[in-house]
Amino acid sequence: MKRKFSVYGLIALMAASASAQEHGPTTSDPVIRAREDAVRAAFATMPDTPGTGPYPALKEMDPRLPDHTVYRPADFRKLGSRKLGVIVWGNGGCRNDGAAARQHLAEIASHGYVAIAPGRIRSGPGAGPSSDAAKAGKSTTADVLAGLTWILAENQRKGSLYYGRIDPKLTGVAGTSCGGLQAIQAAADPRVHAVIVHNSGVFPNDRNPATGAPVDKSLLTRFHTPVLYILGGQSDVAYVNGADDFRRIDHVPVMLASINVGHGGTLRERNGGPVGQVAVQWFEWQLRGDKAASRTFTGADCTLCTRQEWTVERKGID
Repeated sequence: MKRKFSVYGLIALMAASASAQEHGPTTSDPVIRAREDAVRAAFATMPDTPGTGPYPALKEMDPRLPDHTVYRPADFRKLGSRKLGVIVWGNGGCRNDGAAARQHLAEIASHGYVAIAPGRIRSGPGAGPSSDAAKAGKSTTADVLAGLTWILAENQRKGSLYYGRIDPKLTGVAGTSCGGLQAIQAAADPRVHAVIVHNSGVFPNDRNPATGAPVDKSLLTRFHTPVLYILGGQSDVAYVNGADDFRRIDHVPVMLASINVGHGGTLRERNGGPVGQVAVQWFEWQLRGDKAASRTFTGADCTLCTRQEWTVERKGID
């Protein structure tokens, strides 16, 4: 089932919230706003979870990568001969907090991936002093890609925990809000083989108020893999930009999936909520060629196409 939606009705909202992708979620919908506020408050005290995948995950800082946070399966012995994939992540607001999406990234890691986010653990369990978070500053796209460079080098370094455990073809990038712009920029890197853009999109007319990710619409032409945009419905301040990106992309397969939860998505929910499950399925399909995962996105009766809470549009994906 192919469902259509228009991007033009929210141009005024985009103009009124030009910096929202940097500074955080805003919406005029009181129901969505209340939900976002409740989720943020709960997330601050929510314990870490190991994810729902077959390889329970942990969150840590590696001394060889001191300015990033790493999520990985806790026990590599359970992997057997299965190689690890890698997902590098752009934080919301381009914040330098590697724990900002900890539930979501642990969920991905639990399915056999190493997920790496810029910044030390600055929120939630294991966080440093509150003053540390205040001084975090912003990450850059170079910081996002530094995680990929590091893990690929560790894959070749004898004595490394990751020595010989990474498949360099199982590498992807994702990010949310301002970090989604970083993901769009990083997606041009030839080492990237899968892309998800969460709650984000490039501002039209080269108008980009977000820091840390200097992108314009021309960068969309540099996608070289299929791309999934996940938006939070029309109350998501990035909806117009993301939907406009989708409309412009015509050289690679692209899908836009939207669920009416607002700009924050469900990244802060336990195990990343429904968005976390969709992200895992996309990477399993795109990177590992998993046929069961592909049914989430392909066919007239694709899983997302038949779920009432999701709105789907596709190009180049049958």
